[in-house]
Amino acid sequence: MPVEFVYGKVGAPDLYRRGLRPETAHDGHLLVDIEADLVIRDGDRVVLAEKLFPVAELAHALAGWLQRPDGERGDFVFDSMSCAEPGAVRMVESAEGWRAGSVFAPDAWTSPVTWDVLAAEAGRFVAAVREDAAEIGVRPGLIPGL
Repeated sequence: MPVEFVYGKVGAPDLYRRGLRPETAHDGHLLVDIEADLVIRDGDRVVLAEKLFPVAELAHALAGWLQRPDGERGDFVFDSMSCAEPGAVRMVESAEGWRAGSVFAPDAWTSPVTWDVLAAEAGRFVAAVREDAAEIGVRPGLIPGL
């Protein structure tokens, strides 16, 4: 697969350290505290590898972006509450197709893919994180379904 979003086991250790629980915590806490190790790959090549990345917040943002109408979508720049700089994950359209990358590795990008390929992989990631968040007790609506 030319572009792939892979993550490790989802957890919320900071949430528990704060004395909160997934069933009762405020959405803002859940979005930033549900984390996993995230890797964005282009085949065998790693474009981004980040430990304890806010995958629920990323999935939430991607779901909103994917649901925008074609003419209103534009590029995706993840503006996380956990990261000082916007663009920890970004997806940009070029004449060759869509590429994924990060401000953390500004020269590393995936190979260009069609919108359908990118949207399918981003949608798969959103659905998987949504399911894993539900397994730790988070209400499914935190991350919108596609």
